[in-house]
Amino acid sequence: MILSKKNTLNTIEKLPLWHEIIRYWELLSVLVPQSLNTRYRGSFLGVYWSLLNPIIMTILYTVIFGATFASYFGNSIINYMFAAFTGLLVINFYNSSTTQALSSIVVNGDLLNKIKLPLPVFPLSMIAANVFQFVVGSLPLLIIVTLIKTHNIFFAFLLLFPFIALVLVCTGIGLFLSALFVFFRDLGYFYEITTFIVWITSPVFYPAEIVPQRVQPFLYLNPLVPIIESIRQISLEGTFPEISHLMKGFFSGIIILTLGWLFFRRVQSSFMDLL
Repeated sequence: MILSKKNTLNTIEKLPLWHEIIRYWELLSVLVPQSLNTRYRGSFLGVYWSLLNPIIMTILYTVIFGATFASYFGNSIINYMFAAFTGLLVINFYNSSTTQALSSIVVNGDLLNKIKLPLPVFPLSMIAANVFQFVVGSLPLLIIVTLIKTHNIFFAFLLLFPFIALVLVCTGIGLFLSALFVFFRDLGYFYEITTFIVWITSPVFYPAEIVPQRVQPFLYLNPLVPIIESIRQISLEGTFPEISHLMKGFFSGIIILTLGWLFFRRVQSSFMDLL
């Protein structure tokens, strides 16, 4: 029996895919804490600073737009406040994770010239660091909001599905941006404009219903829209999200991740000449 187990283990360890997974995991276990420590070194609140922006912006949106848009959220300013907060959590996660992934290869250029490492691990570590930050900082508050509105822990578990779709989207875009930034260093300036467009076309501080019908199909080209709508249906309405929203979120995430990964693998052989 012992010999059989040892033989099985040896067979598994010889598999290239298994070795690659182990290697990525080991590198991420080093790079993610390093990224978080660098980001929050000397900080009093640490990862909880990530909550400050959405909380302040939620208050501002509620003061400015709450009375105007409350009718779309059950004639309740409190509902509008929660809706704005959920939208801000999604858009902030997207902005921070993809922006940090964008420069991850170039920032580590000196290290890559000294040590041979799998290049995708750097943008992936940025996404993983933001996932950890979200799970520790923002997710508990989102779960509390969900429990307050629904009084059912089942809906707190449902939040996992749109969040997975969000991570897929951000990972694919992060891989694409980090690869492209190696060739075009001005990309960071253009991406600031892109993030503004993504924010303004996402129903963060306004309900999607106010967008004219002829424009709404274009609005849903934004992969974050079905994710935001799914989270709001779960946390605010206490209903299972529309299947169309979940499918759009997951399909968008899978397609974007596949394209981002293929592009990254296609061009990564040229990175070292430019770093």
